[in-house]
Amino acid sequence: MSIKGLFPIDKWDFKSESILNDLPVADLALLTSHKTEHIYKKGEIIFREGAYPAGIYYITEGKAKKYKVDKDGREQIIYVANTGELLGYHAVLSEDHYPDYAAALEESRIAFIPKEDFLNTIQQSAVLNGRLLKTLSHEFAVLANSLSLFSQKSVRERLALQLIVLREKYKDNFQPGMPVEINMSRPDLANLVGTARENVVRLLTEFKEEGILETKGRKIIVYEVKKLIEIANY
Repeated sequence: MSIKGLFPIDKWDFKSESILNDLPVADLALLTSHKTEHIYKKGEIIFREGAYPAGIYYITEGKAKKYKVDKDGREQIIYVANTGELLGYHAVLSEDHYPDYAAALEESRIAFIPKEDFLNTIQQSAVLNGRLLKTLSHEFAVLANSLSLFSQKSVRERLALQLIVLREKYKDNFQPGMPVEINMSRPDLANLVGTARENVVRLLTEFKEEGILETKGRKIIVYEVKKLIEIANY
C-alpha cells in the first residue's frame, strides 16, 4: 500500500536522485564526459572519512550506507542512499574532506564523476546550481529530523520508523498490494536505529508475533505498514 497521506516520507529521504533527472542534454554531457563505473561488492568501501574527494559518486544500481565510526570502531549509519542518488558531492562543494564513510549495502554499480567535471558543470548550468541548492537545504532538514529522532523516541519507535523509510527504498518493481522485502543485515539495521543488535532481533520478533512483518534470513517482509506508522508515533 501507499503511505502517502499517512507518513511524511519526504522528511526522511534526501531525494538527491532529482538532481540529474532531465538535466539539459548539454549539461549532462559535460558532467558525464569522463564518467567511469565500478561494481562494488556488499560491504566494499566507496570512500573513507577524512579522505580528500577526487569527485562525486552516482548510484546507477544498488544501495549504499553513509556512516560514522566511533573511537571503539562502532558504526552509526546516518543514511541509506538508493539507486539514482549522489554521494560525496558535499565534500567537493565545501572543498573539504569527506565527513563520513560510504560503503555498498549490496552489490552495486556506481559511477564516478571527476571533481573537475562536476565543478565545471556547476559553473555553466543554472539548472544544476538550483537543484543542488534546493537539495542541500532539504538534506539539512532530513538530518535535523534524524537527530531529533534519537533524543525523543524509544528504540521500538525508532525501529518502526526506520522500517517505514527502508520499505520505501526497497520498493523495486512494486505493485499495489505487494509486500515489500527489506534486505539488510541485523548489525546494519541496529547501526541505523542506534541500538544493539540484540534489541533489534528482539523487537523484530515482537513485530513478527503481532503480524506486522515476517523474516526470512536477513530479509524483512513488511505486511502491515500502517501498524508500523502507529508504533513510530510520528
